[in-house]
Amino acid sequence: MFAMTKHHPSGEGRNISWLHKLAIAAGLLLAPTLVLAVPAYARQTHQPCAACHVGGFGPELTPFGREFKINGYTMSVGSDTKVPLSAMLVESFTQTAKAQTAPPANGFGTNNNLELQQASVFLAGRLNDHMGTFVQATYSENGGLLGWDNADVRYASPFSHGDHSGTWGISVNNNPTVSDVFNSAPAWIYPYMGPDLAPGAPAAPMLFGGLGGQSIGATAYVQLDGKLYLEAGGYRSLSVAWSYRVNGPYDGKLSGVAPYARAAYTWQVPHGNLTLGGFLLDMKRGAVGSDLNGNVIPLAGPTDNYNDVGLSGDYQFFKGDHIVTVSGLYVHESQTLNNTYGGGGSSNLHDNLDSFNLKGSYWFRNTYGFTLGQFINNGSNDLTLYGNNGSPNTQGGTLEFDYNPFGKATSWMQPYANVRFGLQYTYYTKFSGLVHNVDGAGRNASDNNTLYAYIWLAI
Repeated sequence: MFAMTKHHPSGEGRNISWLHKLAIAAGLLLAPTLVLAVPAYARQTHQPCAACHVGGFGPELTPFGREFKINGYTMSVGSDTKVPLSAMLVESFTQTAKAQTAPPANGFGTNNNLELQQASVFLAGRLNDHMGTFVQATYSENGGLLGWDNADVRYASPFSHGDHSGTWGISVNNNPTVSDVFNSAPAWIYPYMGPDLAPGAPAAPMLFGGLGGQSIGATAYVQLDGKLYLEAGGYRSLSVAWSYRVNGPYDGKLSGVAPYARAAYTWQVPHGNLTLGGFLLDMKRGAVGSDLNGNVIPLAGPTDNYNDVGLSGDYQFFKGDHIVTVSGLYVHESQTLNNTYGGGGSSNLHDNLDSFNLKGSYWFRNTYGFTLGQFINNGSNDLTLYGNNGSPNTQGGTLEFDYNPFGKATSWMQPYANVRFGLQYTYYTKFSGLVHNVDGAGRNASDNNTLYAYIWLAI
């Protein structure tokens, strides 16, 4: 199975100026990363990675993989008990069409960067008949810190009543949408692995990692007859002290509980399935400052309020050696920036953001994959908030080729090792609302086009 990022073109789940964004790139270690493949689950179930994952490597789930997650990571074979530990490593190369004006992070050049992007350990597997875990800690060369990443601890139980049956459960986790059993929510958005040393869009809705790693929440969920899925719960801020201990992010304290909800319905269609659903997140967050020692502290005062509404659709087709999947996700965010506007940090009291992501993939024998992706990020013009042109409008797409030699029942070292080789190209047709001179210094949107190659190893 797989965890979080936020490495993709839609950027981080908070609003910062484009120049600052360019300086720190699109995804420091302190922003949670995607949940990654963990062969501990394959050892536990005695199934190859391809049983749970499209392409034999996460995070995209097959119907079997969805059931495994719904049932709390508890499926196993007999009394054969395996230590629920796994590890993951990603080595990558990033090249932009034109060198960036400044290094994207300390210790790196303005272009052509090699990076140990992620090295993770996982506690991932069955605890008892009803409980299982996915807990990840990650080190990145970008930032040089080991910190906590996604965490999801589940209790699940089957039920039946008359002609109906299903599963109910509870998830305690640290990132809204990481609990999604379809792995099509913002925490799992394509691209599943992407560059953190290249420019990204100035802003994205809070559902895209805005609370990841700095909150704790509990959600209750139920699946009925393998069709209707409902999930609801809430999230509270973790303390600054905790964030320091685990090298996690801290962007401000939530006011009370931030409610979250997810609903989806799945239809079985010839050779596959179709799922349509939606999301809700409502949150109020205060400002942060620093003490005399430079430590982050929460500040009293008005809150910035964010209301996210999302729609998702997923189609899967399986026939022989061929797999086709299509996923779409749209999120609209309404903002009332009481604190930011009052402090002179935005031109508008009320803003909005919209994010649209679409991807289609084809896999042959769970080994050779080709993916096309499209992304559009847009919203209110706000000169103070975004700087330069005052627009968050960033559009483009991705093309990716993948080779997964392992992950099948007859693979070498099955079920102890898996690897993916990926080559990805991201192109921009618009960046921060402009095609040309996007930074006021002559840089064009296409200058941010990025070639990204990676080796992703899981054991």
